[in-house]
Amino acid sequence: MKRLLNSLYITQPDVYLSLDGDNIVLIRDQEKIGRVPLHNLESVITVGFKGASPALMGYCSKKNISIVFLSSTGRFLARVIGESNGNVILRKKQYQVSSDEVASARIARNFIAGKIYNSKWILERMTRDYPLRIDVAKFKSISKQLSSLIREVRECEDLERLRGLEGQAAISYNRVFDEMILQQKEDFFFRSRSRRPPLDNVNAMLSFAYTLLANDTGAALESVGLDAYVGFLHRDRPGRISLALDVMEELRGIYADKFVLSLINKKIFNKKDFIKKENGSVLMTDDARRKFLTAWQSKKQEKITHPYLGEKIQWGLVPYAQSLLLARYLRGDLDEYPSFLWK
Repeated sequence: MKRLLNSLYITQPDVYLSLDGDNIVLIRDQEKIGRVPLHNLESVITVGFKGASPALMGYCSKKNISIVFLSSTGRFLARVIGESNGNVILRKKQYQVSSDEVASARIARNFIAGKIYNSKWILERMTRDYPLRIDVAKFKSISKQLSSLIREVRECEDLERLRGLEGQAAISYNRVFDEMILQQKEDFFFRSRSRRPPLDNVNAMLSFAYTLLANDTGAALESVGLDAYVGFLHRDRPGRISLALDVMEELRGIYADKFVLSLINKKIFNKKDFIKKENGSVLMTDDARRKFLTAWQSKKQEKITHPYLGEKIQWGLVPYAQSLLLARYLRGDLDEYPSFLWK
C-alpha cells in the first residue's frame, strides 16, 4: 500500500510560491516567509493563489507532486500534474467502458449503492448514540427508505434511472441532516444544499470539504494510472474531474459530512469563523480555513481497517485504495468493483 505523505496547504492569497533547491519557498512582498522541503510532500494546495514559478511547477511535475489551485471560496480551479504514469491498456479500457452507458451503469451503481449504504449507516449510528436528542422514528423510517433504494440501485443498468435513485436518496438523507447538528443550532443549520455560492455556514464547510475530497480522489486515480477526467456516472465535461466525483460519492457522507458535523458538534468552529457577503454568500475566514485544513490533515492520518481489503490504513489512503480496486476491476482482476461499505 502507498505511503501517505503530507499535503501543504497555503491559505494566504498574497503568497507567491517559488523553488530553491529541493524546497518550496513562500514569498510575500518580496520577503521569504517560509521554506518547506518537497521530498515529503504529495501535494501543494493553495487557496486564492498569487502565483507559482515555472521552476517550481516543473520540479513538482517531475517528482509527481500535484499543485492544486483553489479560489478564495474553496472552489477548484486547476491542478498541475506531471506525465501520466498509467499504462495505455488500462486507460483504453476505461475509455471503452465510459463510452458504453450500460457498462458504465454497472460500475456507477456500486458507487451509488456504497453512498446510500454509508448514509444509512450514519443514520443508524445516530439512533444508537443519541436516541434522546433526535427523532428516532423519523431516522428509522428514512433508513428503511434507503435500504429499499439500495436494492433498486443494485439492479439498475440505466444511468438516468440511477441518477434519479441517487437523487431520491439524497433528498431523504438531507431531510434529517439538520437534526445531526447537535450543538450551536442558532448559527449552524441545514435547510438545503447550496453550492455556488454557499448561503450558510454549514454549506460553506461542506463545499470546502467536498473540494478537498475531490482533489485527494483525483490525485489517487492518477497515481494508479486512471484518467480522473473520464467518469462513468458523471459524464464528460471540460475541466471536470468526473471519475473523481464518481469515486468520492461513497465517501461523501462518512468522510466529508461526518468531518464537518464533528467540527460543529465539538465546537471547534463557531459563528466568528464566517463572513457573510452582500450577495448572501458565506465564506470562511482565513483563520477558519487554516483551522479546517489542519483538522482535515489530522483526519487523513487516522487509522481504520479497510472493509474489503481487511488491511489497516490511514483515512487519507481510502481514495487510493478505492482507485486501486477500480483499476483492478477494469483490468479484469476482479469480477466487480467493491464499494467502500463502512460500519
